[in-house]
Parts: sequence; structure tokens; C-alpha cells
Amino acid sequence: MAGAAARASPPTPRQWRSHDPTTVAPVMPPLLLLLLAALALALALAPALPHAAAGGGARFYDPARVTQISWRPRAFLYSGFLSHAECDHLIKLAKGRLEKSMVADNESGKSVMSQVRTSSGTFLSKREDEIISGIEKCVAAWTFLPEENAESMQVLHYEVGQKYDAHFNYFSDKKNVKRGGHRVATVLMYLTDVKKGGETVFPVAEGRDLQHKDETWSECARHGLAAASPTPS
Repeated sequence: MAGAAARASPPTPRQWRSHDPTTVAPVMPPLLLLLLAALALALALAPALPHAAAGGGARFYDPARVTQISWRPRAFLYSGFLSHAECDHLIKLAKGRLEKSMVADNESGKSVMSQVRTSSGTFLSKREDEIISGIEKCVAAWTFLPEENAESMQVLHYEVGQKYDAHFNYFSDKKNVKRGGHRVATVLMYLTDVKKGGETVFPVAEGRDLQHKDETWSECARHGLAAASPTPS
């Protein structure tokens, strides 16, 4: 089945985002989303989660912070999912480790360079430290997907004019499907805020022509249903 496509628009000035795709066996169609969950069920089953920051208290989910961007594809935006300290920690870990972002070859499954993706990034080890482990637990609880089914988090850095063109966020090659199965959910965590640009765009989403956009939206965002980066809190 076809999944939802997304396009990352050029940020202004620079933007960091953390990407945590969660994988399971290909038993359902791929869903591309921002922090997916049925919120009422989340509140009933997990009203409080351990805070990711060391020494933190309990983290509660606030339904007032959740905005439904789209239903086809499923896309939700949770403002303030990470704290400022957690965002800074992820950026600090990634600095000095960034390399040119790659894409998976549709035939071989190998990582190759492509002009459709011009950002830089790095993968963090699973449970690399206490804060990373806490964030991974929060992502698993929010998506209702097992923590052990998730890929390692990837931190991406976009300079002015860099982008990731429209693509399907699942694998076409047999190698990656055999290794971890299809991606059924993607969680994007914005680590910085920018005045303009940096949106994630769903070019074939239902309702894309109904979304109001003013001068603060980028040209890329005008070609689909867009989610702007919220300010962390």
C-alpha cells in the first residue's frame, strides 16, 4: 500500500530535528505522522511518564498541546513534547558527529548520496544515556509501539536552503524490510524553532488545499499540508 509522502522545506536560518522511526513487521500500511496517539486512550493508560531528563519528575500529557494536522495520513503535532534541556542535550550529542545525509537505494538497500536530501545528520545509539533512554520510553508510550521495535534516533541538521524532497518514509528494497520490517510510524521532534521555513509538508494529504497560510510559511509549505515547528517548552 502507498504510504503518505512528506517533504522537508528549507529552514531559515538553521534547524535541528530528531527523527525516530519505529518499525514493526509489515502487517499494516505505513503511516507517516508527527507524534501519533489516540490521546484519550493515552491519558487513560499512561497519564504520567518518567521525565527524560535526569532527576526529573513525572511527565504528563496535556491534550491542549495536541493539534490534529491530518487524518489521511494520520498526523498529529504535540507542542512541547521535549523540554528545552532535552533539545539542547540532543544537539550537543550530535555536534561533531554529523555526516552528509544518505538515502536507501530502492534496489540494493545500501545508503547512497542523493540530491533529493541535502541535510546532515547522525544516529544516536539506543539508550546512549539516561536522557536518551527516557525520550525513547516517552516515544514508545506516546505511539503505543514497543520500544524494542524502534530504530535508533537520528538527529538531522538543516542549513539555509537545505531540504529533503517528497518521499515515502518506508523501504522499497528487500534488504531493509527483512532487517526490520516496514516503518509504520515516524516521530519527528523539532529541536529548534525558526522564523520561517523548516516545515514538514504532506503534498498529497486530504485537506491540503484548505489550510490557511500567511507570509510566515515557506514556498515549499504552500504545496501541501504543512506542519510548522513548535517552540519547545
